[in-house]
Amino acid sequence: MDDIATITRGGNFQKKDFTKNGVPCIHYGQIYTRYGIYADKTLQYVSEETAKKSKKAVTNDIIMAITSENVEDVCKCVAWLGKEDIAVSGHTAIIHHNQNAKYLAYYFHTSHFEAQKWKLAHGTKVIEVTPDKLGDIFIPLPAKEEQDRIVEMLDRFDALCSDISEGLPSEIEARQRQYEYYRDKLLNFKEKK
Repeated sequence: MDDIATITRGGNFQKKDFTKNGVPCIHYGQIYTRYGIYADKTLQYVSEETAKKSKKAVTNDIIMAITSENVEDVCKCVAWLGKEDIAVSGHTAIIHHNQNAKYLAYYFHTSHFEAQKWKLAHGTKVIEVTPDKLGDIFIPLPAKEEQDRIVEMLDRFDALCSDISEGLPSEIEARQRQYEYYRDKLLNFKEKK
């Protein structure tokens, strides 16, 4: 990853610093529980004063939680696709790069990445992967056009799996209508003249 990215440690604000409005922010604890592969809006804000002391992520950066209570959750990440810079809490790595951010985020959720992460994670009660170790991660990087194509396919698959209105319930409803149509056609015993 060192060949394609600059990796910096996140800032230092905590949940107690959240405000109702202000500068958008992402707290590392929310990455495990509230964010998916990417985001263009944040769930929380911090004051201007707190934001000035924080590290920032810019559009296309990856925000990775580098501390967790278990190895499975450490290195969960979100691609920041919003238009404005955001404040980022501690216990994170900000990965600044020139690749397709969603491609990287999808990769960081694969078993290939998982295997590499296990070798870098350390700790017992608190598991951590230090940002400088992330530079050693191998990432297969096809051409940007191929990254875009892969992301487009994964986005469509993700939408089908995640969105209830497009997923299985819609498919079941369509099959039910199809069944009813053919049932009515097959069981139409009107007398023919």
